[in-house]
Amino acid sequence: MRIGDLAAGTGVSVRSLRYYEEQGLLAATRTPSGQRTYGPSAVERVQLVQQLFGAGLSSRTIVQLLPCVDSGRATPESFALLVAERDRITAQLAELEAARARLDEVIAISEHPTAEHCPALRDQPAQAA
Repeated sequence: MRIGDLAAGTGVSVRSLRYYEEQGLLAATRTPSGQRTYGPSAVERVQLVQQLFGAGLSSRTIVQLLPCVDSGRATPESFALLVAERDRITAQLAELEAARARLDEVIAISEHPTAEHCPALRDQPAQAA
């Protein structure tokens, strides 16, 4: 398939696909006229690269991990890298969950403000009866 077809099939821009190729994340063959063509597995590769980028991995790290993906085997170094990245993501998830919990608290307070949580309510003069 051509680069435009791959872009359309994955939702990734042509520019990004060219970048992936430059970084060694995606392989293309060339037609005699120089146009890029990709095999059927390119869609899966692009989706994997997108997931790894979404998880915060750099292109340099992804390049190091792709041979493990392709062979189904990890070297001790790549295994350590995989574990380190997983641990980093786990820590990020914990931080995000804590942030979500704090936002839930703020939302609850915003829905039902009290003088305890809202300085503006404490500073209001008492209403005369």
